[in-house]
Amino acid sequence: MTTNPAPPAWAAWLERRQVLLCLGAIALGAALGLTIPGSPAAAVAITPILGLLLFATFLAVPLADLARGFRDTRFLLTLCVVDFVVAPLLVFGLSRFVADSDALLIGLLLVLLTPCVDYVIVFAGLAGGSSARLLAATPVLMIAQLLLLPVYLTLFGGPTLVALVDPAPFVEAFVFLILLPLLTATVVQLAARRSRVAVALMSIMQTALVPLMLATLLVVVASQIRGVVGQVGALLVVLPLFIVFIVVMVPVGALAARVARLDVPGARAVTFSGVTRNSLVVLPLALALPAHLALAPIVVVTQTLVELLGLAVLVRLVPRLIRSRERR
Repeated sequence: MTTNPAPPAWAAWLERRQVLLCLGAIALGAALGLTIPGSPAAAVAITPILGLLLFATFLAVPLADLARGFRDTRFLLTLCVVDFVVAPLLVFGLSRFVADSDALLIGLLLVLLTPCVDYVIVFAGLAGGSSARLLAATPVLMIAQLLLLPVYLTLFGGPTLVALVDPAPFVEAFVFLILLPLLTATVVQLAARRSRVAVALMSIMQTALVPLMLATLLVVVASQIRGVVGQVGALLVVLPLFIVFIVVMVPVGALAARVARLDVPGARAVTFSGVTRNSLVVLPLALALPAHLALAPIVVVTQTLVELLGLAVLVRLVPRLIRSRERR
């Protein structure tokens, strides 16, 4: 494949300051969402912007690395243990604090029981994690959570919660946020072996990676911040639970990776996967719930805001916790 030219100086400047810029995008999104009438309509831009972000991410992962990542059974097994065994145990404990409120309970369960399959790839890559192996694991994570979510909802919340959830948004998100960007990126990578246009497109998307990340954060926050602020009193009980989840899952992921003897990129990827939840995918699920559970989507968005702030910090923190000297 033709080698991409070096990114321009401004793109390198953005990458070096990505954490501060992410925090700035969150703050700007909150300001716009609270001051501009009609800002919740920005939600329609989330899927296309996130799709472009993932397309740029997939383009940056060589096909050979993707194939090797899918064959890494130790990494996949560690990922599944962290996301579908350890995380649910923690979620069960946390969910007991909101068990008396159906809306808070289903919102918390929906978002914390589903590991992220989209922007976790970007954040893990920014921290030196293996984007290729996370990308290869996305079908496994998506299918597993589709199968296990009804089971966990039944165990943690009762069978009535399962009957309220429509799985269609999961399938739609997988097609438009994972499958379509991945197939398009594959075609472009193959075409780049002979086409200068494809090479130029890869270069453009490489430089657009950080701006697309900032645009995603801004749009998500701007479109949802009013709902969060309007229900802040009811959300005070779940806010610390989301913080505890992040604080606990960081060392859990790092420890699991150490026990599995993963290399540093793999260990960082597992840690980010344990922390990062599928909020943008489950949000349509929450929005489709009956009116008496209208608080559930706001719970999901609250977790998104907490998580985005946490990820902006973890991009710098995780490389310090999981260093190259830990290689075996």
